[in-house]
Amino acid sequence: MLGGTALRIHSLLLHPNERVLCRFKGEIERNGFTDAEGQAYCVTPLLYETGWIQFGVSIDGINFDRSGEYLSVHPSKADPAFQVTLVNTTQWQNYGMQNTAERLKMTWNSSLIGAEMVNIELWGYKEFSRGTEAGTHGSVSFEAKMSYLYSLGKNLPNTGSFSFVPEPSKEHTDWELGNIRITASSISDGARDVQALWSGGHVLAWHLEQAFRDDSTAWAKNKCLQWDDLEEKLPNFLDELIDCPCTLAQARADTGRFHTDYSCDIEKGSVCTYHPGCVHCVRAIQASPTHGSGQQCCYDSSGDLVLTGDSVGGSTPDRAHDWGSPPYREPPRVPGYSHWLYDVMSFYYCCLWSDHCHIYFNRRPSSGCRSYQPPKAAAVLGDPHFITFDGFSYTFNGKGEYYLVLSPHRELSVQARTEKVKLKKGTVANATRLSSVAMKENASDVIEVRQTEGHLQVLRNQRVLPFTEQRWMDLHGTLRYPQDVTVMFSSGVGVEVHVHEGTMAVTVLLPTEFTNKTQGLLGLMNSDPSDDLLTHLGHIISSADATAEQIFTFGAGWNISKTSSLFTYDSKSLLDDYYIPPSHDSTFFPAFSLPESPDDPLVADMLTMCFGEGARFCKYDTLTTRSLAVGNSTLRVFQNHQALIKVLEPVVSCGWIPVPQSGKKNGSNYLEGSTLSFSCNEGFILYGSSERTCLDDGTWTGEQPYCITGIL
Repeated sequence: MLGGTALRIHSLLLHPNERVLCRFKGEIERNGFTDAEGQAYCVTPLLYETGWIQFGVSIDGINFDRSGEYLSVHPSKADPAFQVTLVNTTQWQNYGMQNTAERLKMTWNSSLIGAEMVNIELWGYKEFSRGTEAGTHGSVSFEAKMSYLYSLGKNLPNTGSFSFVPEPSKEHTDWELGNIRITASSISDGARDVQALWSGGHVLAWHLEQAFRDDSTAWAKNKCLQWDDLEEKLPNFLDELIDCPCTLAQARADTGRFHTDYSCDIEKGSVCTYHPGCVHCVRAIQASPTHGSGQQCCYDSSGDLVLTGDSVGGSTPDRAHDWGSPPYREPPRVPGYSHWLYDVMSFYYCCLWSDHCHIYFNRRPSSGCRSYQPPKAAAVLGDPHFITFDGFSYTFNGKGEYYLVLSPHRELSVQARTEKVKLKKGTVANATRLSSVAMKENASDVIEVRQTEGHLQVLRNQRVLPFTEQRWMDLHGTLRYPQDVTVMFSSGVGVEVHVHEGTMAVTVLLPTEFTNKTQGLLGLMNSDPSDDLLTHLGHIISSADATAEQIFTFGAGWNISKTSSLFTYDSKSLLDDYYIPPSHDSTFFPAFSLPESPDDPLVADMLTMCFGEGARFCKYDTLTTRSLAVGNSTLRVFQNHQALIKVLEPVVSCGWIPVPQSGKKNGSNYLEGSTLSFSCNEGFILYGSSERTCLDDGTWTGEQPYCITGIL
């Protein structure tokens, strides 16, 4: 996003130093360059947005007859190997609080700067409105600006390391957020959109005015109060935020709407600097529609939602979503930086550099979970078996391409391709399995996830995506991950794709707004499994007594049309097997059941392994594939799905209860069945209930407790 990366233009060799002109987003023109071998390059510009960026290349300065695209990533997601590393970031971000004179150190990969000597610069970030710093007028448009401030060192040896003793800045002390940039010494100070390495964005404590070093607590308190006054003038953003999931398990399961906050990740050791006492935080993936704000939800080791009313480590919403929001570029929608200015700098002022967290939490109170509604989940697993959103399960072994979910409500289409099961000896079983899933919602990119040689391959708009640098990508409303792939859409729909024992499995999660608005193999989502076998003609086959043949006919009817296909046909086999013939192979009839012969050496072990819910799927897949491992995998995936359904059951919350003034509260769980107890400090008498229990109707027993003096 910060620019400075050289993009090599394939299949374009020129004379050394021949002119190359690059045009980004159809409007930003920058000169490229050629190296000694005649290879042409474009240098990415500084942008205030993430996502795929289109660019064109011209060698005559007129015709841009070559084009390409690259991925602009959130600054915090840039590959550390290509960044300037601030050694001991805590020291950098708290420098001056004890008026120290220690050296600050940075390192970088010297081979990435094609020069023997370098310049090291400080750049600052601000948001302005019509020439005035952002926030002074709540109704005007703002402008984001990253500006060169001053040089930390010129014509220095490119050793990959530099240290210095910072001095308080006089001219630029009002720039409190920024980045270090390193360029070749031949590049002039502050030149924009040139080859460079950047550090991550950070609070510039080390260059703040002398007043900060003299009394950092008083300085920070004054800044905290100024921020509080600014917040009073800005519009209320809290009311349009989605509520948090009530439990950690729900937060991790609702992958269509929430994603791990990397600053507090249970899978990375729960280093939760900004949320002490928590083990994991998630962020709402989508920003709020009007203000571009974000929700953050944090949980303790018991899996309970932590609220700021109980703990300084509680969940805090954000005026500016950390990941930004379309159309980006303008505050408060600039990825990373708007969030730092509106939400993180103030945390430093009020909480980390002074003892005024109550001011911060008054403006960033936890939302709670009383209105949270978990999504519904459906799944496809094994060879293949379907579990609808309402819990009806069946087997459909058609060969072709079919609708899993079709919802005109949001123009959502999730399609599945199946192939014949191949056995180890090269023979083909009389059954099928998933081989690819393609999906799209409204104007999103078309995303396809297909199995290739035992691993998952992701395509965006018919092109294979590399995951060499990024674990997630933002592609016009969707995010996805390597290995296990998760696709999220702006409506909150999540599609998870996994591979188990060589067999693809898919989970689809839908928010409750899709109730009565779905069709396809995963059924009509309305909490009534009896009508899940809704045909493409609108007829309902009774799920209670449907035969295997009827279910096969039902499934075959949900084959896609050629014009509605979202799949990519980029090989001869795909063209011959799927593009040219009908999308449902009417010549293929699977084995609807297989005999459990006592003479079969697999049967004894199979019967021992396949028991409980999902046993019939386990048995079918074991006998079909002649593999106990595949059957066991199907059973485990089925059990995992059942566990997911349990996690996503609605939870009743009665809402937060404050600690009585001059008293204590024991407990911080506000869900159904939990009990809170209250007591008073010495010299005070409890008035009201000493215990309150959360009931299944969302209300508390008893009365609000108060602590009153014992003297009447």
